[in-house]
Amino acid sequence: MSKVLVKSAWGSDDPTKAAFPFLHANALAEAGHEVQIFLLGEAVSLMRDPVANAVVPVGWPPLAETLKATVALGIPIHV
Repeated sequence: MSKVLVKSAWGSDDPTKAAFPFLHANALAEAGHEVQIFLLGEAVSLMRDPVANAVVPVGWPPLAETLKATVALGIPIHV
């Protein structure tokens, strides 16, 4: 299995792109890979509950739900 670092600077102005690091990290972790997420720039604001609750990507669950799964999988998030 691989060690993967997922980096993103996408914030709430593009909800779908903002959710991708979490969705990808969750899928990779579920497949057995060791994953970490590194957020910078606008993406850091996604760690605020009001922002995470307001981000709803097209075709995916709200970011707040995805983020709960990320935390449950024990994926480290660096901001």
